[in-house]
Amino acid sequence: MTALTATKRKAKRRDVVFPIVNTCILILICFITLYPVLNTVAYSFNDGMDALRGGIGILPRKFSNEAYVSILNDPATYKAFVISLSKAVLTTLLNLFFTSMLAYALSRKEYVLRKFITVILVLTMYVNAGLIPNYLLVGKFLGLRNTYWVYIIPTMFSCFNMIVIRTYIAGLPDALVESGKIDGAGDIRCFFQIILPLCLPVMATVALFVAVGAWNSWFDTYLYNGSKKDLYSLQYLLKMKLATTQNQSNAAASSADALAAQKSKVAPITIRAAITVVSSVPILVVYPFLQKYFVTGMALGSVKG
Repeated sequence: MTALTATKRKAKRRDVVFPIVNTCILILICFITLYPVLNTVAYSFNDGMDALRGGIGILPRKFSNEAYVSILNDPATYKAFVISLSKAVLTTLLNLFFTSMLAYALSRKEYVLRKFITVILVLTMYVNAGLIPNYLLVGKFLGLRNTYWVYIIPTMFSCFNMIVIRTYIAGLPDALVESGKIDGAGDIRCFFQIILPLCLPVMATVALFVAVGAWNSWFDTYLYNGSKKDLYSLQYLLKMKLATTQNQSNAAASSADALAAQKSKVAPITIRAAITVVSSVPILVVYPFLQKYFVTGMALGSVKG
C-alpha cells in the first residue's frame, strides 16, 4: 500500500513538474525568437547618435521617431508603396491562375504529353541561362525595360509552385473529376467548380510564397527600372535611402560637418531598422490569416512525389 502511494505521489509530481518545465522552455524559445524583432523595433525608435553606442535591448534607450519621419515624409515612399503593393497583388493572382491551370492539366493521367512537359519544365529549375541572357530577353527582346509590366509578365508562372499544386491535385480522388464529366462538365468547369475549391490550402501556401517574393523583390527594379523613378518599388527606394544616409554619414564623419552630424537624430543603423520594420509590416499583417492554410498546404502538398 505504501509503495502504491509513493508511486501515485511520483506520478502526481511528474504531472505538475512537466507542464512547468515545458512552459518555461517554450517561453525561453519564444523570447529567443522574438528578441531580434523587438531589438530591431527598439533601434528604429531610438535616437540615431545614441543608437551608435549600441547596447540597446528590447526598449529604446532614448526615444525618437526621426527615422520613420525621414522615411514617411518622402512622397516617393507612398508612390513606391503603391507600386510594390500592386505588383505583389497582380503577381500573386496571375501566378496562381496560370500555374494552377497548368498543374491541373499535368495532373490528368489521360493527358499523354504530361510527363514530357513536366520534364521540360523541371529542367528550367536546374539549367539557367544566366543574368545577361535573361536581361536581353526581358529587357531587349520583349521590350519590358522601363515599364511596369516587367514586374508582372516574367513572374506569371513558377515551376516549383506548379509542382506543389500538381502534387496536391494528384492526391485528390479521381472520382471527383469523373463524376463531373459524367454530369456533362468539361475540364475547365471541373477545374473551377470542383478542383479549385478543394485546393484552397495549397493555393494559400503558394500565394504566400509568391506575395512575399514579389513584395521583397528589389533587384528587378535595379536591373530594369533603375532609371525610372516613377516605377521604383518600395524595397528599392528604401535601399537607396539607406545607401544615401550611409554615404552622408561617412562624408560628415570625414569633413567639417562632423559636429553638425553628431546632432542628428538619424543614423544608418536606425534607418536600417526602420526600413526593416516598414517593409515587414504588410507581410506580418497578412500571414496570420493564411497561417492555417499555409501549414495544411505544406503538409498535404509534400506527401506524394
